[in-house]
Amino acid sequence: MKNTFSYISLVIIHILIGAIIFIFEPLGRIYFILAGIYLTAGIFLASSSDKTYKVLLACAYFVGAEVFFRMTKTGLSYEASKYLVILFVVIGMFYKGISGKGYPYFIFLILLVPAIVVASVTLTYNASFRTNIAFVLSGPVCLGIASLFCFDRKIKFDKLLSILWYMLYPLITTTTYLFLYNPSIKDTLSGTASNAATSGGFGPNQVATTLGLGIFLIIVRLFLKSPTMFLKIFNIIILGAMSFRAIVTFSRGGVFAAIIVVAAFLWSLFFRTSFKQKNQIIWSFLLLLMALVITWTISSNQTSGLIDNRYTNKDSMGRVKGDISTGRLDLFVEEIEGFLESPFLGIGASRIKNIRVEETGLRLPSHNEIGRLLAEHGILGIIAILILIFTPLAYYGKNNKNLFFYAFLAFWFATINHSGMRIAAPSFIYALALLNVTYEKRPLYRKQIKQ
Repeated sequence: MKNTFSYISLVIIHILIGAIIFIFEPLGRIYFILAGIYLTAGIFLASSSDKTYKVLLACAYFVGAEVFFRMTKTGLSYEASKYLVILFVVIGMFYKGISGKGYPYFIFLILLVPAIVVASVTLTYNASFRTNIAFVLSGPVCLGIASLFCFDRKIKFDKLLSILWYMLYPLITTTTYLFLYNPSIKDTLSGTASNAATSGGFGPNQVATTLGLGIFLIIVRLFLKSPTMFLKIFNIIILGAMSFRAIVTFSRGGVFAAIIVVAAFLWSLFFRTSFKQKNQIIWSFLLLLMALVITWTISSNQTSGLIDNRYTNKDSMGRVKGDISTGRLDLFVEEIEGFLESPFLGIGASRIKNIRVEETGLRLPSHNEIGRLLAEHGILGIIAILILIFTPLAYYGKNNKNLFFYAFLAFWFATINHSGMRIAAPSFIYALALLNVTYEKRPLYRKQIKQ
């Protein structure tokens, strides 16, 4: 009962934060600073046994809040959340050290260095060296450092759930802000393209991605921590609100990623439970399907059917579009050409974006991290990709206790293939897949032998 009250109270508080910052946006900067101070203090004041938990809580909160701070321009900098995740993890390393088994991620970080050296030669004079390098490498560096910290680090399952809830709360704030920023969807639609007006005036791709993460988190809450019908309905309302706002961004990548991640989670959950629990999961799943059908129906109605066209690859007139990838395939082909141009050390960090500026005048960042690693890092990028894919799989082969392993890895892989690593979420979620999750053992009672 206490945990339920605490959860509902924090949800309401974060709804109020979203409303207050919408009314007076400069308060968002105070929110950023106070959250940073509170979470940093929590790390330093925590006992040694709780240090890891507090570090991951701090990281999770700023991962969840990152797009909100970007959207409202209230973070200390555009990449502030990534830098804070790195800072929190480094503090954790100072206190708790790292596992020697995580050396592949040290190699991964080393593999990023040559591209910086190459970029110092290949980037054109009018390109800001520091800004461009930070933009493309802050995500991979965040992933490498977070993975070093998390690799084989023990954490209790209940604490891992709390870390997920900490990511969820600021996503509720983001959802609230979006409803207030754009209460009438119909008034802002002009076609089936991604829509900044329905995304808080910010990039629809990033907004849909972060809301897709929220959809996964609230579904985890629905299946694992909603014992009463009241909590189920409460969480389904939040799920419906997040799903609606994700859908009406008209950016499909985040929604598709959410579907993949939720499927991975439910698959893992179903095959780890008893027969009785399987029946409960099936009933919850039917409830979930009903909620999603209702949400889609409302979305279709509010967009006058345009969202149906978007997801069936049609324009506003109902004509089928030629490119389902909305230009992403062309960008990926350019990146492969960059790899073929310089296959050994690559063309240099951020050079692919620099080339697009030179040739088209458009500042188009990479949407696919695989392609970017190949183009800008060459063969070293291939090695980096192999490390990122096979290291967690090898670890899970020896330690398969993490219920969310496949879901976390699926979120990372799905996200980097449609949005790159522009936000901290795929880096941090990937690192969580490497945790050594432990479960509370039930006490064993033995009948005492009478003397």
